[in-house]
Amino acid sequence: MELSKKVKSITPSQTIEITNTARQLKAEGVDVISLSAGEPDFNTPDEIIDAVNAAAKAGHTKYTASAGLPELREAITKKMQRDNNLTYDSTEIYVGNGAKQVLYNIFLATLNPGDEVIVPSPYWVSYTEQIKMVGGEPVTAVTGEDTHFKLTPELLKAHLTEKTKMLVLNSPNNPTGSVYSKKELQALSDVLAHTDIIIVVDEIYEVLTYGTKHVSIASLSDEVKARTIIVNGVSKSHSMTGWRVGYACGDAELISALAALTSQSTTSVAEPAQYGAIAAYNMDPEETEAYRAIFERRRDNAYEKISELPHVTCLKPEGAFYLFPHMQTCAEACGYKTVDEFVKNILREKHVAFVPGSGFGAPEYARISYSLGEEKFNEAISRIKEFIEEKTNA
Repeated sequence: MELSKKVKSITPSQTIEITNTARQLKAEGVDVISLSAGEPDFNTPDEIIDAVNAAAKAGHTKYTASAGLPELREAITKKMQRDNNLTYDSTEIYVGNGAKQVLYNIFLATLNPGDEVIVPSPYWVSYTEQIKMVGGEPVTAVTGEDTHFKLTPELLKAHLTEKTKMLVLNSPNNPTGSVYSKKELQALSDVLAHTDIIIVVDEIYEVLTYGTKHVSIASLSDEVKARTIIVNGVSKSHSMTGWRVGYACGDAELISALAALTSQSTTSVAEPAQYGAIAAYNMDPEETEAYRAIFERRRDNAYEKISELPHVTCLKPEGAFYLFPHMQTCAEACGYKTVDEFVKNILREKHVAFVPGSGFGAPEYARISYSLGEEKFNEAISRIKEFIEEKTNA
């Protein structure tokens, strides 16, 4: 069967590919430790599961409005006011099947063929592929360790053209763990002042910051808010990755367009899952803080352990649950030309899975998730260290 040119051009997600490989090896009885997954290792809180069970038993198992349950959209407006000091009407809220689908629908609803979208790299693997899927042109703005992998005003200016339609920001960032400060966001917004360039900001890791505070660029001014689309969800904040509930906050006309796309594609998000998201946003904030504190401890442990690896350097992340170490020097010391080869052989020989940076636009790096317990994480790093020592001493 002949596939479309568009589908043939898609690069499969490396994170999902490696995670699936690790799962397959585990199913075959191999003792694999996966540092590739972008999801917490905790189960969804009982309070949420109980709310979903109650909703399902009460008959809430039907289609809903394509933009989401009114009750959930109202809960999101309250969350945005409480946590972000941002006021949205329910007509400015759209609920989709996970933040990934929300992003795709935003690109589909706003981009025309040839429109350019500035994407700072390292970037989450799906941004550039989704932009290409809808006919847009991703323009990569390469950042480095000198700016903690954050876009600067100078770099933004250098990539602006008459075709620029959109800027995509991600804070806290996947894969680097960097977090933009209010001052840094203000400097970027100043560059875009008096333009109609859309800002899409992915805030899915919002609650996971360490020693710094998350700031939404939309909170800087009414003018910036009018051009900003916030993307978020409950996947990372409430360990609900499999429930597939994400949302967008933004211009009411755009929100209506996103709902129209859903009406002709997936119809709506599963109703019980939406009731789960309502319960998530009604939880005691102290529970979210306890959850965040666990990941901060894991961050500290992970950074200490990664620092022990020979020939590897790494910035200390300020958010999310990833390390993004430079591994090219280490790969070469072990006899490999690329980090991709290095990573594949560690999985093959030591049964530790993590993701090469090539999928994030940074081939000299790798993404290592510390979303699992410290004991397992430390065992994985010990295996990697053993691999490095074996290869460099051979």
